[in-house]
Amino acid sequence: MRTVWFAAALAIQPWLIQPCLAAAPPGLTISPNETLEMPGLSVIVDQMHFHPVFRDEKNAGIQIILHGERIATDGAIRLSPTPEQWAPVPAFVKRERGPDGLTVFSDFTEQKLSYRLVVTPEGTGFRVAVDLDQPLPADLVGKAAFGLDFLPTSYFGKTYVLGDATGIFPRTPGGPMAKDGSGDPLPLAAGGQSIVLSPEDPLTRVTITSDGAPLSLYDARNRAQNGWFVVHALIPAGKTTNALVWHVQPNVIKNWTRDPVVAFNQAGYTPERPKVATIELDPHMKAPADITLVRIGTDGTRTPALKGTIKPWGKWLRYDYATFDFSAVRTPGVYAISYAGHLFNPFRIATDAYAHLWQPSLDTYLAEQMDHMAVREQYRAWQGLSHMDDARQAAPNIQHFDGYKMGPHLDSPFQPGEHIPGLNVGGWQDAGDYDIQTSDNAWVVRDLVWGRELFGLDWDEDTIDEAARSVEIRKPDGVPDVLQQIRHGTLQLLAQYKVFGHAIVGIIEPTLKLYTHLGDAGSQTDRLIYDPKLGPNETNGLYSGVPDDRWAFTSDVPADDYHVAGALAAASRVLGDIDPDLAAQALAAAKVMWANQQDPSDRMDRPERGDWNAGVLDMAAVSATVDMVITTKGEAPYVAKLKSLLPTIKQRFQWLGGVATLALPYMDADYRAQLSRFTAEAKTAIDAEAAKTPFGVPVAMGTWAGSGQVAGFGTTMYLLHRAFPQIIGTQYTLDALDYMLGRHPATNLSLVSTVGTESKMIAYTHNRADYSTVPGAMVPGVLVVQPDFPEQKVQWPFLWFENESTVATTASYILGANAAIAVTRER
Repeated sequence: MRTVWFAAALAIQPWLIQPCLAAAPPGLTISPNETLEMPGLSVIVDQMHFHPVFRDEKNAGIQIILHGERIATDGAIRLSPTPEQWAPVPAFVKRERGPDGLTVFSDFTEQKLSYRLVVTPEGTGFRVAVDLDQPLPADLVGKAAFGLDFLPTSYFGKTYVLGDATGIFPRTPGGPMAKDGSGDPLPLAAGGQSIVLSPEDPLTRVTITSDGAPLSLYDARNRAQNGWFVVHALIPAGKTTNALVWHVQPNVIKNWTRDPVVAFNQAGYTPERPKVATIELDPHMKAPADITLVRIGTDGTRTPALKGTIKPWGKWLRYDYATFDFSAVRTPGVYAISYAGHLFNPFRIATDAYAHLWQPSLDTYLAEQMDHMAVREQYRAWQGLSHMDDARQAAPNIQHFDGYKMGPHLDSPFQPGEHIPGLNVGGWQDAGDYDIQTSDNAWVVRDLVWGRELFGLDWDEDTIDEAARSVEIRKPDGVPDVLQQIRHGTLQLLAQYKVFGHAIVGIIEPTLKLYTHLGDAGSQTDRLIYDPKLGPNETNGLYSGVPDDRWAFTSDVPADDYHVAGALAAASRVLGDIDPDLAAQALAAAKVMWANQQDPSDRMDRPERGDWNAGVLDMAAVSATVDMVITTKGEAPYVAKLKSLLPTIKQRFQWLGGVATLALPYMDADYRAQLSRFTAEAKTAIDAEAAKTPFGVPVAMGTWAGSGQVAGFGTTMYLLHRAFPQIIGTQYTLDALDYMLGRHPATNLSLVSTVGTESKMIAYTHNRADYSTVPGAMVPGVLVVQPDFPEQKVQWPFLWFENESTVATTASYILGANAAIAVTRER
């Protein structure tokens, strides 16, 4: 939610607050988007579907948005009262709109269960009926149920009433559990026909009444920390039409309107740069026109620095937007924005406002993610020595639960299950999980090299000792942290080349139990190499009988080879200052790997993690070849290849245009002329895309929020400005920085933990179960829950698509933040 600072203490003039006088509609109606809508309540009906790989992401089926918060999700048939993420999920077939409601067709193919959910408005609530094509198969009786999951952080400490039973929603899971060794939770309460959630709180009160089938309430966090509170009812045997019927009645406060979100850069502004806040408004609110920038005195006084009116922007998704331009205010000081009865949190205007934007991402977040190292910060142990038992050869023809794939070709001299020596060095654990994604690691190395070359990045806050496999944060050792991080990433990339002669897809846990590990990476495995000849609990000090060693997915994917070749070439340019031998090895490997991709026709069938389109290989070729051109100072084969890729650069200019400019010092006049023309042609499309939202940047509309995309946009536009300042200005890069640091939809929090006055402090990191974060981690940010609801869960860490920090996006932020700092110096 938006941050309000000292709202009650501020004396706001009464005329600023103008209540909505319009009468509330009589109840829910079906919208053109096929949702159920009324002021204060939205019911999303299978606009988002269970994922084919990640399955239950807590963003599928029937979902309820009540008073501006998505409080319920996953309204669907499930086969367990507390299903975990990879438990069976129904497949969406289609949705039909009828005269009175919506019908969703779904099925469990393997279980031979097809069904329909018929959702019908009932006043300010809705009826949901479960219709089966056939009665439940015998093996699903007592298992198949309809359930609706409720967000724990919306209900912690509140009460529930189920039948005659009352209770309090617990803040931590505490049972009850079945005593049969299954690990299954028992219900918190069961047996009634009606449940009321938080009767004392009109904002979150929901009543559910079941026609016939009794209700149960479960705390799914007893099964897994990312579980929600589940209201559940078994589907009776022998029934088809109206096999189960619920009446769901969310409490809707009459004439409720959502408070405005005033969004701005939480780190503040340098005096000369443009300064624009964005105001997100409930369309049912009669929004005040007046807005004031207040200067905060040393004695706490609040003096108006600029009085103005908001400038309407228009509607985007479900909200109205306006802007407040206070660029004219340049006097350094502490300021806050006063609007609609709220004084929002303070920020600075200062020449050094951006002096400490990116350093926590480098000295703390990337350090904490370093693999094969023990990491300490003064009294705190972030992790013990991790994954020294890397790695075992993955088997052919498998699909891993995290998306990794292996086809029939291992591209490896090792047999399935065999230990692979030499991989237990360097690299970063990718995100809130603990795998090494090779391409992402390569992108981190590349971005850090570019940051070093473009902006200096001589920050030194850590001691990184590769020989001792030790990191100590807040203990400078006289060597720039960026060079030590580049070396660390290079060690893993080069190790892969030495072992296989090519890049591999990555290294990841073999089982779900290991994959769902939370906390210290050093305790995820026993750090002893697996030996199947030893007993399950047997060890000889070097080997053990525990098969916890991570798997190496060893496919020789040409795009990955390009990514690694480019990263190694880039690393070789800067590592000479601290490790000349490693720099020479990196360049030699880069040349061989790059050459091996000039005819990849024998490897075009290699599966990759994730979904890749046909253009990925050419895009990887551009980036790698640019770095080869720079590193070799324009050697002919690389220059010729880059010129041949100009059609790809033009086709995918929004991604490649900035990268392509880095090679300009070594290319001919024709190359420059073509890039200049591409830039001029692309500007129209870039401006049109930026104008689609109130934020001036591309906003992701897919299943993963887009802060990394925005960071890349900011860097791309900086590089184009740097090359062609007469075509591209600086505002794009500043808009990207503002978005990442608070000027975005849904909230005004900085998406980089601990950066800015108010930032995202509960995130999906290794310590997410502690409801905390890692300083400097950038979260994905605002997800658009389809069809039109921008969301960022502030207190709930377990939605990775909004809250999971990754090393690649955070390194991209480091680059984008430095680009923004650079353009502020031009003003």
